[in-house]
Amino acid sequence: MFVLILALALGQAPSGAPLVDDGAGAIAASSVETRETSVQGIWSFATLTPFERPADLANKRYFTDEEAAAFVKDMLARNDRDRRDGGAAVDAARGVADFWFDRGTGVATLDGRKLTSLVIDPPDGRLPPLTAEASARAAERNAGNRDGAADNPENRSLQERCLSFNAGPPINLGPYNNYVQLFEMPNAVVVFTEMIHDARIVWTDGRPHLPPHVTLWLGDSRGRWEGNTLVVDTTNFTAKTGFRGSSDQLHLVERFTRTGPDTLRYEYTVDDPATFTKPWTAVLPMTKSDERLFEYACHEGNYALPDILRGARYQEKQRSR
Repeated sequence: MFVLILALALGQAPSGAPLVDDGAGAIAASSVETRETSVQGIWSFATLTPFERPADLANKRYFTDEEAAAFVKDMLARNDRDRRDGGAAVDAARGVADFWFDRGTGVATLDGRKLTSLVIDPPDGRLPPLTAEASARAAERNAGNRDGAADNPENRSLQERCLSFNAGPPINLGPYNNYVQLFEMPNAVVVFTEMIHDARIVWTDGRPHLPPHVTLWLGDSRGRWEGNTLVVDTTNFTAKTGFRGSSDQLHLVERFTRTGPDTLRYEYTVDDPATFTKPWTAVLPMTKSDERLFEYACHEGNYALPDILRGARYQEKQRSR
């Protein structure tokens, strides 16, 4: 319902056709020519390809078919949370049944080749080193978490607080809800992720970025078309978002390219001189899906956070006796 209202507000019919006014109100203009390079649709990005390249694969950018099959078999076995091979304590630590996870069943394929990592630049498939400033920020954050891990909600992670997941930007893999829906409007594209149900409006009408002092959880996105590629430039992040430890200086450029009837290449470049010693790029190939996106009522059903705080208060009372 939220996405429907948002689409109508931006001038789009539920079917995807733009809205026009015939004098009696807005109606769907089904005859309006659609963009040939449309990225609209529901896309799945679940994959077993690791974000960074494993050390044992070194500078090997692509799997052979045999290597990919062996890697997938090993990962599926490792990720199986239903296996019973470690006793009661290990079973309890695994917690959630494998049914609830959706990590994919294969490795990501790009231009017909099987990727060994989603990071493609630097060429070794590994993130560049952190700056000294970023390392100091991380150490300070970790110390605060150790000293008062459950003193208040702000001590808990953004995921536990239902504020920021792999929904992006940039879009990244998660343990489940690896779907995104793209809506094209006359003056914007909406990036709607199933995880946390974030709807990001990417304005494509040429308007400038917001003033630098206005910072947002999802940043401030502006889009343009370069041939068949939607290029999204995002700035004005808050330092609290912390993508891979990023700062409020994060500058993100995403590229959505329709590469076939059922394939979409999603690529992004991270430039944050306060965090990484140089920019880096990752790619996340997506496939068209007929699945529906379901509401992810994270905050509304977040019983874990108050339980964590309640448990910490109980432990404090026990220690004071």
